[in-house]
Amino acid sequence: MTVTEVLLSAPAPAATMPAAQPDPTTIRPHGDRTDVVVALAQVAPRLGDVPANLERHLELIAQAAEGGATLVVFPELSLTGYFLKDLVPEVALRARSDELTRLAASCTDVDVVVGCVLESDDARFYNAALYLSGGRIHHVHRKVYLPTYGLFDEARYMAPGDRFRSFAAPLTGATPPRPWQAGILVCEDMWHPTAAGLLAREGVELFICPSSSPGRGVVTGNALGTARSYDAMTRTYAQLHTAYLLYCNRVGFEDGVNFWGGSRVVGPDGRLLEEPAGNQECLVTHRIDLAAVRRARIANPLLRDERHDINDAETDRLRSRRALN
Repeated sequence: MTVTEVLLSAPAPAATMPAAQPDPTTIRPHGDRTDVVVALAQVAPRLGDVPANLERHLELIAQAAEGGATLVVFPELSLTGYFLKDLVPEVALRARSDELTRLAASCTDVDVVVGCVLESDDARFYNAALYLSGGRIHHVHRKVYLPTYGLFDEARYMAPGDRFRSFAAPLTGATPPRPWQAGILVCEDMWHPTAAGLLAREGVELFICPSSSPGRGVVTGNALGTARSYDAMTRTYAQLHTAYLLYCNRVGFEDGVNFWGGSRVVGPDGRLLEEPAGNQECLVTHRIDLAAVRRARIANPLLRDERHDINDAETDRLRSRRALN
């Protein structure tokens, strides 16, 4: 596997795709492929400037698609910036807004994951990740866990989501196309292991993890504590659930807070495909192969051996005990 990282601080040429093709891992009919190219758009959104961020998205989607990407993933709240506070109602979008309609129209030949504040009909505002495909919104995940510790105060301004659901991600770059079972975890969702476990129980082959993680806590040398934590989480989830994991974090500064980047793709064996991206804007591309998921699950049948019956029974027992108390 190889990776291409194109810095985006200045107008960049179209990203070149990884030259190496994955070695075949299954017997396939001649002409069939199970691999696709994914791109992580590690960007620094402008706080509260939806029009400027929208144009940037459209540029990078076109650039990635021209280079052959099948899926482009942007960070959490990529259309708005992160520390919005009282700006939340001003930047919020409805599902049928002109901005999302324009974005969806650009996603006819490439799938895209973007982050925004999504407003409901009853004036609730959600930190949402949208999966766009075929010119429409294909799936919506509303961030469930809204942090309220340290420098975070999301729950003051936004409502929490209430579900983790997998979905069939078209990823039509495969020949013939075969949807990947995917699930989305937005930043803080990843800090709760049950979230990844619920998606894994639904057969997820691809975790998509948009993030706006600030740099916090310097540990050994110059390493950031948050970077160490996300490295451990991304590797662990990918390996234990034998699935690919796409982690796309943002960069730049807001209110004096630095976002550290480090976007990466982790294989279903828990190994990084390449070194994580740095702390600058860039478009990172990787080639991933559905056959590698099959191989990992044959070698380590952890999902097959999972005892959901015990988990369900114990959950019911704990729920009953709380009801009695």
